Amino acid sequence: MTTFRILLVLLWAIIVGYTGIVIANHGLGLLEVFFGDMAAMGWPGQFNLDFMSLLTLSALWVAWRHQFSAAGLALGLLALFGGGLFLTSYLLVVSAQAKGDMKEVLLGKVRATRA
Repeated sequence: MTTFRILLVLLWAIIVGYTGIVIANHGLGLLEVFFGDMAAMGWPGQFNLDFMSLLTLSALWVAWRHQFSAAGLALGLLALFGGGLFLTSYLLVVSAQAKGDMKEVLLGKVRATRA
């Protein structure tokens, strides 16, 4: 679990640093570029579409883990729009809350105690 948490912190730091450099060099025009690449039907657009599917699955998992409650839906939206920055933070927090119990991390407290 310690190695996993170190990886999460490392990924979070890399994403924050890289994002900061991109914003400094190119501004905040992410959505125009993201969807523009998809509309162009090239490899960058294919990658963005693939990435968007992973974001959607991440959002659904987070919302499901919280039983599609209001908080779960809000966290799901954060997962959808926050990407790896959100997911690394979220997994770090829930792994600490679950005291390293991966069953609880993956299923949530309610489902983990039932199974």
